[in-house]
Amino acid sequence: MPPEPQAPKSLADPAALAARRSLIGAPHIAPIRALADRIAAEQGAPVPIPDPLDGGVAARMLLLLETPGPAVLRTGFVTRDGANGTAANLFRFLREAGIERGDTLIWNAVPWLIHEAGALNRAPRRAEVAAAAPYLAPLLDLLPRLAVAVLAGRYAGGAAPAIAARRPDLPLIAIPHPSPTYVCTAPAVPARIRKGLSEAAAILCRAGR
Repeated sequence: MPPEPQAPKSLADPAALAARRSLIGAPHIAPIRALADRIAAEQGAPVPIPDPLDGGVAARMLLLLETPGPAVLRTGFVTRDGANGTAANLFRFLREAGIERGDTLIWNAVPWLIHEAGALNRAPRRAEVAAAAPYLAPLLDLLPRLAVAVLAGRYAGGAAPAIAARRPDLPLIAIPHPSPTYVCTAPAVPARIRKGLSEAAAILCRAGR
């Protein structure tokens, strides 16, 4: 594996992106890639795959966001290293919390791209959220080591009952979405994100390996 990036937006560098893409055959993400391919075929839309530098099926923390933004087509990854503001915020918040990269899997409540070509980012529609719900259980089944799930934003938070039904002993932590739109709203927003990720880090520490 290449060294972990030390600053946000590292995949803006074409060489770094090419190096990351060379890892897409890694076995720790293969089962989730297969699920992504299945979703893409059934929904007729691209589904970004997990970042190979993250934990894949060995992840102990699921970080559930809402839906891939239009910029995801540039990398093809669900990643903290993308060249957008949400990814940069995620990079910083996770680093501040001291959560090891190999412990994490970043995914989306609606995992496929919902935007038309050239369209601006938008919230998922009710029908899209409903269509995505059946894919959560097979994802959870691929993550046997989960110790905590962090649900970022309203739509990710809506998955809490389904996660609790499938994994009743899994701690769930709700935080605001890390999009710059929300983070810049008020100082309380980044404070809530930091508090939730600190709680997740403490759970991971107590759970051990």
